[in-house]
Amino acid sequence: MKQPFARLGLIFVLSSGLLASMSAGAEENIATLRNGPISEEADPPRISRTNDSNERRTRNYPMQPPMIPHKIDGYQVDMNANQCMACHSRRNVQESRAAMVSVTHYMDRDGNFLASISPRRYFCQQCHVTQTDAQPLVANDFVDIDDLLSETPAATH
Repeated sequence: MKQPFARLGLIFVLSSGLLASMSAGAEENIATLRNGPISEEADPPRISRTNDSNERRTRNYPMQPPMIPHKIDGYQVDMNANQCMACHSRRNVQESRAAMVSVTHYMDRDGNFLASISPRRYFCQQCHVTQTDAQPLVANDFVDIDDLLSETPAATH
C-alpha cells in the first residue's frame, strides 16, 4: 500500500516543480502597461498636469460623464459645502457662464425632481475628473455621436 502513495508524492513534487518553472518563464510574456516585466519595479510615471484651458474635450466612450475643464485644487466638496455648485447650479449659471449640471442631478432615485442637487449626485468627483495632459495608455477609436452625425451627409428624398 505504500507504493501508490509514494508514486503520488513523486508525481506531485515533479508537477509542482514543472508548474513553478513554467510560471517563472510565462511571467515575462504577460502583456502589461508597465513598460517592462512584472518582476521588475518600474519607475512611476510623472504626475500629469491639469489642463486649465476651459476647453471641452470630446468623450472617450458612450455615456462618459463630461470632464472638468479647469483646476479644482482646493475645492471644498464635503458634507458641509459643494464649491462646484457655486458656478454650476441652475441658480448661478447665468452669472458664472458655466455649464449647468444636468437636470438628472436634481432627481431622486424615483424620478422626482428636487429643489437642490440630489444627495446621490452631490460628490461630483465620483463621476467627473479633471482633464490632464496625460497620454492615453491604449488606442481608442471611439467616435462621439455629434462627430458622427456631422460627418454623415444629409439624406436626400
